[in-house]
Amino acid sequence: MKKLLVLIVTLAALWSGYWFVGATSLKSGITAWFDARQSEGWQAEYSDLSVKGFPNRFDTTLTDPALADPATGLAWSAPFVQLFALSYQPNHIIAAFPAFQTLRTPAARISLKSEKMQASMVMEPKTALAFSRANLAATALTITPETGPRTHIAGLQTALTREADTSYRAAFNADGLAPPLPAALRGELPETLTSFRADATLDFTKPWDISALEDSRPQPTQIKLHRAEAEWGQLKLAAAGALSIDRTGTPTGTLTLKARNWRDILALATAAGALPQSLAPQIEQGLSLLAGLSGNSETLDIPLTFSGGYIKIGPIPVAPAPRLFIQ
Repeated sequence: MKKLLVLIVTLAALWSGYWFVGATSLKSGITAWFDARQSEGWQAEYSDLSVKGFPNRFDTTLTDPALADPATGLAWSAPFVQLFALSYQPNHIIAAFPAFQTLRTPAARISLKSEKMQASMVMEPKTALAFSRANLAATALTITPETGPRTHIAGLQTALTREADTSYRAAFNADGLAPPLPAALRGELPETLTSFRADATLDFTKPWDISALEDSRPQPTQIKLHRAEAEWGQLKLAAAGALSIDRTGTPTGTLTLKARNWRDILALATAAGALPQSLAPQIEQGLSLLAGLSGNSETLDIPLTFSGGYIKIGPIPVAPAPRLFIQ
């Protein structure tokens, strides 16, 4: 009995020592990371750092964290952020965010408000901290630019899973998405979309790990869009296809676009000012011919070709291709 008691006390002392060493190392590592970012010219600060949770967890709280990267113009701040990990599984981190956050980009300052926002990340137990899988979920999320109307999302779910060295499967779903509506469209469409989701495989120039924050962001090289769809009242858009992206962020490939009740979509785009009224008749005539080829005049099923920096229908450029580059 005495030997058993000695064993229990010894194990408890060893575990306590492990926890305190781990907590001290975690606190020192976070402090060193913020100091390193400051030496690179970042704004990287917080007003307080604490690690609690003895004996089975490392519960880290950063008060008033603020990060700003001058190279990209991206910045984030919040009243606090909390990071939770089991002491025997420190590579699985859960992050809890406050109700209010601020995000700044070169184009805008954005306020984020949510009832609940949490993220989870499982990282490989190596110094590079490449993640195996990550997800983020938020409820009652409101996105408000400093100038401009706000967007509300009842429920947001995103997930990213590493499938190979630099290949990731990504999924996105937004329930109750209520985007800002131009005055001309109010009353013409429901306030919220019925569905808004996407599923894709993404290849990058390098793995997503700690260097994505400390150094340069991985850039996309391939996008295989398995399915993307948006349904808004009687309107429905869906897309699938594959794109290759060069070093300048220019995509090349084909996406097949399907549109239900496309004439209504065209009319709404014209009413909202997204499409010039002078072009609407010619575009409707051309799309009518394409819809007739599919056998259903109310449904479009057309390939969009990305080539030479343009989006084309057949040989005809219809819009500049977006530049796919991560700041």
